[in-house]
Amino acid sequence: MDIASLFRLDEKRVLITGSSSGIGQLQALAMISVGARVVVHGSNQAKIDETLHMLGAAGGEAHGVCLALDGKRSTAQDLVRQAAELLGGLDIVINCAGTNRRKEIEDVTEEDYELIRSVNLDSLYWISQAAIPYMREAGGGKILHIGSMTTFRGLGMLSVYGMTKGAVGQLTQSMATELAKHNIQVNGIAPGFIDTPLTTAGLFGDTVRKKWIFDRIPAGRRGLPADLVGATIFLCSHASDYVTGQMLAVDGGFLTGGSWAIHATEEQLAD
Repeated sequence: MDIASLFRLDEKRVLITGSSSGIGQLQALAMISVGARVVVHGSNQAKIDETLHMLGAAGGEAHGVCLALDGKRSTAQDLVRQAAELLGGLDIVINCAGTNRRKEIEDVTEEDYELIRSVNLDSLYWISQAAIPYMREAGGGKILHIGSMTTFRGLGMLSVYGMTKGAVGQLTQSMATELAKHNIQVNGIAPGFIDTPLTTAGLFGDTVRKKWIFDRIPAGRRGLPADLVGATIFLCSHASDYVTGQMLAVDGGFLTGGSWAIHATEEQLAD
């Protein structure tokens, strides 16, 4: 058996939502690096163009679809249809698009609630649904959802976000159970406290929150987008053909419970 070939994705057709920047962008680069053909999705054409240029420079085939997710089934169907037309079908969908507004429960408005739910949960559901016929036609496929630490743990000021990510964890299991008969594996990744523009402003830029985070991560550091690459390739490749319904935490040990001996150092807090 050629073990290395299990992790190759040569000519696999991949749609990655929310991939014009941040974690999704690096996932697109990861897919290109193992031979996949990719559709980059986002709502900002300039960012999509930048990402396509980067992927092209890496030697990969990539296309872009600029479309704002609004939670509607018709919008999701349009995105999947465009991606399938550009690639000639679909083998893999990575649902990476997400949004958040940090607020106390009493301050959450209907607009906040609908926005977060529509992107994080409704659109993810409809996109996955729309992709099933293409994967069934291909003889199987992979659906990868991006969850969160709030898939497993409740955190303050994240009530709506945590609700949607908790639902994504349950949905991963339900989809995996139902779609196994079509040779479609459905899994998820729950990123820990990953260093992105959003977390830099909302978490790592706050000394109190930063200390709280570092005191609870056995690995002793914040996560990097690159830390998610291995899990992404594994769960999208033939190496994971007997893995389905799982939500893999990539969190530096945060969910293990921590230790009394772990305390953030001045050097970590200054990082």
